[in-house]
Amino acid sequence: MDPTASLQLSVDRNSPVPLYFQLSQQLEAAIEHGKLTPGSLLGNEIELAARLGLSRPTVRQAIQSLVDKGLLVRRRGVGTQVVHSQVKRPLELSSLYDDLEAAGQRPATRVLVNTLASASTEVAAALGVPEGAEVHRIERLRLAHGEPMAHLCNFLPKDLLSLETGQLESTGLYRLMRSAGITLHSARQSIGARVATEAEGERLGEPEGAPLLTMQRTTFDDTGRAVEFGTHVYRASRYSFEFQLLVRS
Repeated sequence: MDPTASLQLSVDRNSPVPLYFQLSQQLEAAIEHGKLTPGSLLGNEIELAARLGLSRPTVRQAIQSLVDKGLLVRRRGVGTQVVHSQVKRPLELSSLYDDLEAAGQRPATRVLVNTLASASTEVAAALGVPEGAEVHRIERLRLAHGEPMAHLCNFLPKDLLSLETGQLESTGLYRLMRSAGITLHSARQSIGARVATEAEGERLGEPEGAPLLTMQRTTFDDTGRAVEFGTHVYRASRYSFEFQLLVRS
């Protein structure tokens, strides 16, 4: 059965908003709210066009826009399939693991590096330790539904807590820190964007040159001590940051 048949889809021909965009927005909302679940197959474009009184090119354009966003995928011999909704992460002091879990994305972690390393000038300045001092260096690949989402590189003071690879693969870093009695209080964070290198593309399942979101964060505990410095890279096709802006009176 076509899962779109149960959706209340409609278009307003008097609206200045293009018809294909109206349809794509409704389908995207259905994916985000779980009405079109991962793995669902969309029905025939011709039938959907006939049901809505739209041309087939209009429906095809709407679907292609969601394919371009990474929400749908066209599989030869299978059809058009829902992948996953894009993760929209609020800009607050939370971990990617917790945000993915809250969004129903079934997070998983692959630990690439878990070692002690000498603090570079940048890391030393962020953590408030001498340059060259030993710090924990952790690199992880974060996945959702088995699909790569982000590459995370974190540095922590050496004696802060014990970091076992098995623990890092089973839960989030901030959960481990809290369970060790560390109270996370605030963070200084910057967000940017750039294109993927060949190695990053292979790691994240994106072509070389694909857009990536970047985040750099230094986290402090309730005493003002820096407890973590992270540099993260996210797939822009599957991930976005949300801001809440307040009007200053």
